[in-house]
Amino acid sequence: MKIIVPMAGRGSRLRPHSLTVPKPLIPVAGKPIVHRLVEDIARILKEPIDEIAFILGDEAFFGEDVVKSLEELAEGLGAKASIYRQDLPLGTGHAIMCAKESLSGPAVIAYADTLIRADFDLDPTADAVIWVKQVDEPEAFGVVKMNENNEITELVEKPAEFVSDLAVIGIYYFKEVGDLKNELQKVLDNNIQNGGEYQINDGIKAMMANGKVFKTGSVDEWMDCGNKNVTVETNSRMLGFLHKDGAELVDRTVRLENATIIPPCFIGEDVSLTNTTVGPNVSLGKGCHVLGGTIKNSLIQSHAHISNANLDNAMIGNHVTFKGDFTSVSIGDYSVLE
Repeated sequence: MKIIVPMAGRGSRLRPHSLTVPKPLIPVAGKPIVHRLVEDIARILKEPIDEIAFILGDEAFFGEDVVKSLEELAEGLGAKASIYRQDLPLGTGHAIMCAKESLSGPAVIAYADTLIRADFDLDPTADAVIWVKQVDEPEAFGVVKMNENNEITELVEKPAEFVSDLAVIGIYYFKEVGDLKNELQKVLDNNIQNGGEYQINDGIKAMMANGKVFKTGSVDEWMDCGNKNVTVETNSRMLGFLHKDGAELVDRTVRLENATIIPPCFIGEDVSLTNTTVGPNVSLGKGCHVLGGTIKNSLIQSHAHISNANLDNAMIGNHVTFKGDFTSVSIGDYSVLE
């Protein structure tokens, strides 16, 4: 089994945080988004992963440190890491085809801006599976249309009239991903574009037209990491799941002085908390120092220095110095607010 992970986008909706750190590497509940996603998919599949192919953007932004972290991720799952580059933002189909050397055999394709919680077996009668989640406002999503045999017959993007309430979440399984490669090659050769880009959906629709059977896989939880507010919410939800699972979330090196931690919280190594209350639903990365005030429902990355602040629904980057009485904030790396 292979996992194909397109992650070349710059994450413009999550700026300023994604200006200095690729969005898939921003930590949620103490671990980068792409690491959590790949590890959860590997757990769900319940079979060995031979290769993980990552499609990155330009080397100036997705540098050697990114490559190293992804190679370590794959190695930890007993898999080979293959690194590809998408130098131009030409769409999902184009991104996948940048990894065409790896597009053979059974594979899962997963976009690295979402997290899931699920536990199920793949349908052996399906040529492909599209993961979906039931949603309250399907008109805001791409959805699947089903027939009486519970097979997917159509993909509809943001339907004005009701088609179904099963939203496509950006994770796909192909029994033979080479079939998708063949169809996407035709999309590229014939310059079939939507919105100026080459889309995976055009390859999927061609597979359906050729009689390939597509089924749905449902997830218990689908958590977006598209912008600041939903990423903070996803951090809180993931902390709740990990706490319920019995995960050890507070590092043994944490130093407390007249401080209280209200779970669930992730507190990384070499963190000091003084005269403060932290939690619930807070992630504090490595080397953070908090003096005074309170923090709840917030995601703070590494080496931040925060004093006399009362934060709620905050997202703060790396190496930030923050002093004051602001509450809901979104501060990128190396900022100083006094």
